[in-house]
Amino acid sequence: MADIIDEATAEFEHHLNAAIANRAKPTPPSPICKNGDCGEKSLAGTSYCCRECREDHEKELWARNNRKIFR
Repeated sequence: MADIIDEATAEFEHHLNAAIANRAKPTPPSPICKNGDCGEKSLAGTSYCCRECREDHEKELWARNNRKIFR
């Protein structure tokens, strides 16, 4: 017979495996700057051509995700 610790361990492993399988996959770096106004070639290993473009795009994404519509 399994004791309560073995059952808890099995349940933990089940939840851990489900969490690993459903985690968000990282997006690979883009060869072209993700800032819509730019279109320049990205720096190696990044998705932006410069710090300013990255900051502008992050601000735009934040505003889009946090925009509230009142009716």
